[in-house]
Amino acid sequence: MSTYTKPIPRPAPESLPYWQAAQEHILKVPKCDDCAHYWFPPSLSCPECLSTKVTWTEVSGRGKIFSFVVYDRVYRPAFEADVPYIVGLIELDEGPRILSNVIGITPEDVRCEMAVNVVFDDITDEVSLPKFTPI
Repeated sequence: MSTYTKPIPRPAPESLPYWQAAQEHILKVPKCDDCAHYWFPPSLSCPECLSTKVTWTEVSGRGKIFSFVVYDRVYRPAFEADVPYIVGLIELDEGPRILSNVIGITPEDVRCEMAVNVVFDDITDEVSLPKFTPI
């Protein structure tokens, strides 16, 4: 594994299960035990019914691009080699939306509603980043 020079996530306590699952190449999001609502980003209570009965649940990792932006300028030197790169708002099949990189496609070919699947980028021995690639 090469030296990773970009910012590394520092999980907040409420997002720690997300990052722990990602390290194992599993995508998990909070799910309400009372109303079965999935959501992201994580919080300590369900945004639908306000229940605090929450279980981190594995999801399929499949979804579609709801929206996206192409970064074609260098805002941080660590990302210079990646320009242009795609950041997408991915709507998972289970409902929640996750902001992530879309890889494996050129900026000219990416489209809203495009089907995608999660992949994991092991940036260090302890951290894996969920990213999405076209199906």
